Amino acid sequence: MKLDSKIPSGPLAEKWTRYRSEIKLVNPANKRKYEIIVVGSGLAGAAAAASMGEMGYNVKCFCYQDSPRRAHSIAAQGGINAAKNYQNDGDSIHRLFYDTIKGGDFRAREANVHRLAEVSAEIIDQCAAQGVPFAREYGGHLANRSFGGAQVSRTFYARGQTGQQLLLGAYSALCRQIAAGTVKMYPRTEMLDLVLVDGHAKGIVVRDMVTGEISCHAADAVALGTGGYANVYDLSTNARGCNVTAAYRAYKRGALFANPCYTQIHPTCIPVSGDYQSKLTLMSESLRNDGRVWVPKKKGDTRKPHEIPEDERDYYLERKYPSYGNLAPRDISSRSAKEVCDEGRGVGPGGQGVYLDFSDSIERLGLAVIQERYGNLFEMYERITGEDAYKVPMRIYPALHYTMGGLWVDYNLMSNIPGLHVIGEANFSDHGANRLGASALMQGLADGYFVLPYTIGAYLADVRGKRPSVDQKEFQDVKKEVEEQTNRLVSIQGDRTVQSFHKELGKLMWDKAGMARNKKGLEEAIAKIPEIREEFWKNVRVPGSGEELNQELEKAGRLADFLEFGELLCRDALDRQESCGGHFREEHQTEDGEALRDDENYSYVSCWEHRGDNEKPALHKEPLVYEEVKMATRSYK
Repeated sequence: MKLDSKIPSGPLAEKWTRYRSEIKLVNPANKRKYEIIVVGSGLAGAAAAASMGEMGYNVKCFCYQDSPRRAHSIAAQGGINAAKNYQNDGDSIHRLFYDTIKGGDFRAREANVHRLAEVSAEIIDQCAAQGVPFAREYGGHLANRSFGGAQVSRTFYARGQTGQQLLLGAYSALCRQIAAGTVKMYPRTEMLDLVLVDGHAKGIVVRDMVTGEISCHAADAVALGTGGYANVYDLSTNARGCNVTAAYRAYKRGALFANPCYTQIHPTCIPVSGDYQSKLTLMSESLRNDGRVWVPKKKGDTRKPHEIPEDERDYYLERKYPSYGNLAPRDISSRSAKEVCDEGRGVGPGGQGVYLDFSDSIERLGLAVIQERYGNLFEMYERITGEDAYKVPMRIYPALHYTMGGLWVDYNLMSNIPGLHVIGEANFSDHGANRLGASALMQGLADGYFVLPYTIGAYLADVRGKRPSVDQKEFQDVKKEVEEQTNRLVSIQGDRTVQSFHKELGKLMWDKAGMARNKKGLEEAIAKIPEIREEFWKNVRVPGSGEELNQELEKAGRLADFLEFGELLCRDALDRQESCGGHFREEHQTEDGEALRDDENYSYVSCWEHRGDNEKPALHKEPLVYEEVKMATRSYK
């Protein structure tokens, strides 16, 4: 299989501008003749649906939530990056581009990342015009704060609820188009498969989650904005509904899955407190602007934090990475926390935690300033833990958060399946092996507002008048397959709950393919996952039927995909015999425990092709060629 990334020629800084002037266009009158399906209504999906509706296309937008406002983008807290240099501290498009490439450990596609940096400033203007209540300086200018992996302040924010405010902006734009009739919204509707006609993505099969009705929808093109797959680990910072189903079903129809082993561990989460938990809670990375991370210097020190004198504390990030300190990137900060806890210096129940201490900042800036910046985060922490973080340090520990892998896309954000476009966290394109904080919102809105509405025309211009009917055999065959799997799940009537299987899979994934990986553990996981999968299809119990509201059926279908996808993730991690970003192979590290890349053998995007159920997938490679940057050992010291 030949992969054509369609990266334009010319100097890197001119590629996007030149490409937009040369790309095929659809004239305004013809746009009304096209229908586009958008699956997902988070920042990427809502922005894309609203923008394409505004341009004149007819859009159908699907989400499994009861409203687009409840998409998981709402949970993002800390901010959104943009190269506006409002702080006059030396930021630029090139610096944001380089920080993103370096933060991803030189495993991202250069042209896509530069485009992201270019459009970042436009995103802020767009959102401010929508009324997003960004924090402002005393004089009225938009405020910025710092995030990990950068030495400038480029992160725009709305207290600790930036994702919610940005999503409300996108939702307002979406609602305008719904009222105008260019967008039709399908809430409480889950995509269960992709339909191909003559090799092109031309529709989807969905289930109405209230009535259970399974139906088909045809279009000229399909765009997936369905988020990431962190819930393959069961416990993560993602909402419980987040899943891999849409992307994985597209993979089984022929779309390549790129870099599935690139998962991100967020260093600033509330530690696990018991087996009863269904998810973990994120404490925004922005807290590391004013909080200092530390543990006791002595092993097994169980004294209360205020009883431990300053000279007996180890501010380990400041010690190990003096240039960046507490704002070291997420992968490095997470591994450092694991390291001190493994040494026996962790805090809290079970020693699985480190302190995030605000006492110095409160003393220096005053309590009111910290409350203004982070008040809702402190309130959330107190509700969950019963502790007042203004008076005692927060306890944090790394947890699964974001996934850099996703379906492979070219420069147009189209997968190797013609007509299937993939945006936001659902694609692989912009973050390499590690995402810098505040870049997820940037990528989602860049794809939705400023990239896909341009690039989708390159595909649509050649397919006018070729939209199929849902009555065609291709649609009815896929619909029948979906109905058969639904009936199969409810007919097993075994002895185990869906959640018991999910917990078993999640623990295996965390232990063998989590923050650290090795050959032996990955091989054990690859051998064990098929056993769990076989047991699932023999012994899971899904009460009720498929012709009604049935949340256990929804969870079972999603877990069935996780049980296959988890094996793919482990295969990718086993194949990549290097450490880079969030992919840390214990066999490949420097003497001081840092990731050790192998640029000679692994400077490529791993693209996996489905070869059939229970068959080993095929690996294809997209070489990563750098024109502007020189690969170097990543250092934040």
